[in-house]
Amino acid sequence: MIKSRIKSSIELKEKIFNDDLIVNNIQQAADLMLTCYKDNNKVWLCGNGGSAADAQHIAAELSGRFYFDRPPLFAEALHVNTSYVTSVANDYSFDEIYSRYIKSAAKSGDVLIAISTSGNSKNIVNAINEARKNNVKVISLTGETGGDMKNISDVLINVPSKDTPRIQESHILIGHILCEIIENEMFGKK
Repeated sequence: MIKSRIKSSIELKEKIFNDDLIVNNIQQAADLMLTCYKDNNKVWLCGNGGSAADAQHIAAELSGRFYFDRPPLFAEALHVNTSYVTSVANDYSFDEIYSRYIKSAAKSGDVLIAISTSGNSKNIVNAINEARKNNVKVISLTGETGGDMKNISDVLINVPSKDTPRIQESHILIGHILCEIIENEMFGKK
């Protein structure tokens, strides 16, 4: 089983490697983020479960450092304030935890990176819809179909798989690529 899982991960990454549309969409996502940062705006991220962990991981790479020491970039995963998340989920609905945060904090020119393997998570879709009302650009990382997020994102990076663990592994690879592009372009080192 171990070699089988490694092989399936490699095969999926080869599919991504050979898909010019996905590669182009990764570059488009990086370009949106670069514009955002060059205009002194912010990057927000959201996801559920493992995708929440990926959102937090990518935010840490941007706000801390990736390959080298450099100034921090603002990036925040929307779920890191547990008191906020649990109060909104309790008082309103879990479906509103991210959209209310976007409504209160995100501004025109910011970027939202929305992560959902199915592309159908209601709270993520609601966050995207709220972001679009505020002229916040949306980069979506999903699985094969893109789900409900497909037609409401500025850039869709839909990993060609229906296997959740393999999709998540690819999402973090894509997140790392975005971080490396941003760091190199913003701060000029390789």
